[in-house]
Amino acid sequence: MKAEEKKTVVPVGILYSLSGHYGVIGREMLNGILLAIEEANASPDYNFTLAPVVLNPAGSLEKYAEYCRELLHRHGVKHIVGCYTSASRKQILPLIESADALLWHSARYEGFESSNNVMYLGAAPNQHVIPMIKYVLEQYEPQIYHVGSNYVWSWEIDRITREAIEPVGGELLASRLLALGETDVQAVIDDIIEKRPPVVLVTLVGVTAYRFYQAWHAAAAEHAWLRSPERVKLSLTLCEPEVDIVGSAALEGYLVSAVYFQSIEREENQRFLQRYRERFGEHSSPSVDSEAAWLSGHFLARAIARAHSADVADVRQAVYQDVIEGPGGCTRIDPENNHAWLTPRLARCGADGRFQILWQSPEPVKPDPWLTWVDLNELVENPSPLEQEGG
Repeated sequence: MKAEEKKTVVPVGILYSLSGHYGVIGREMLNGILLAIEEANASPDYNFTLAPVVLNPAGSLEKYAEYCRELLHRHGVKHIVGCYTSASRKQILPLIESADALLWHSARYEGFESSNNVMYLGAAPNQHVIPMIKYVLEQYEPQIYHVGSNYVWSWEIDRITREAIEPVGGELLASRLLALGETDVQAVIDDIIEKRPPVVLVTLVGVTAYRFYQAWHAAAAEHAWLRSPERVKLSLTLCEPEVDIVGSAALEGYLVSAVYFQSIEREENQRFLQRYRERFGEHSSPSVDSEAAWLSGHFLARAIARAHSADVADVRQAVYQDVIEGPGGCTRIDPENNHAWLTPRLARCGADGRFQILWQSPEPVKPDPWLTWVDLNELVENPSPLEQEGG
């Protein structure tokens, strides 16, 4: 008991939207960081306790800013785990930097950012966008119809896609961007039916994405073209918890690029899934963002232990020295840009709602948030991911 009483308490801010347009994903991300904190607090090796301070902005950018200030200045938090959308991250980033705090960002994102005050545990564009584009360029006619949510995430994916396919004769046939939370998607479905694009890329998030998938499925009952297996459907946002919401029938056949799927065959993943479901229920469904949130918690705890300090500068340097064999593979933080080395994967959603992995990188990939080392003009000259594996 005395040892427990001597433990230092380190407050950790948690800023995920647990309700609102993308609340389902926010809750699974919250589960990921809470599981990591509970595991760290149960370890006899740590002489400190992580104390979560959970606030729910409910998708409101104004609330993100308000609650971030509250965490920093009322609760004295120096470490915040949070943000699903890039809009929310950019809303609080000036506050994080001015307070010299550290944001542990767990969502995959569009890149073109690198802050000394952010640890980016989600995939950078070369780890999830580029593998999908390479696949399309090698396997299909690169005539792409893009439908996404109207904020920086989809804007940048749109630009990257366009710059990658146009030099080889490809074309972005349309870019239809819908407001976050928009559920009137029929005009987009009608436009897709009219244009008949070979490839449809979805970067919608939250309820807008769910409605789009369901509307496509409903329209496919009358339009055979929509249900043709030759129609290529891609997503950079779809994950397991959303299959439970939308239904596997509407999502069958979607090809998804991500660095984590529940179907990964690793002992570390099996242990992670077991602990996750024991803690949050048999039907809980961790996403790629949940796994990244879990990693955030463990990297933070291990860094505090290594540095013997929760000071941001000390933690940052300690993180650079660490490597975690996680559910999705070997992960470490690159000191050049504060992004994680991650293992890209491509998977297809099956009739049972599970993601069948078609390809994965043979090793973790160095993060390139600015696409400094990727020559988009030469993508087509290299074998596609599936061809490299003979898939």
